[in-house]
Amino acid sequence: MAKKKKKKKASRKKAAPDLVVKSKCKEVLKKAKCNVAGDALDGLNHVVAWYLEQAAKRAQANGRKTVRAHDFLVG
Repeated sequence: MAKKKKKKKASRKKAAPDLVVKSKCKEVLKKAKCNVAGDALDGLNHVVAWYLEQAAKRAQANGRKTVRAHDFLVG
């Protein structure tokens, strides 16, 4: 008798709330003469959520509850 295959559970990432205005993002990308894939803005939304989390951690590490402009590091 053949063994039953175990079903793999789909890994689900935490759904981030909508942090970007999709119509505005599409507008900017269209002006740059680029097409927008269906998953592109969801990816951008996850990047923005991660970036905000990193800025909050940096502010907290510096003993602040207020996120300031310099908490958003580039590079």
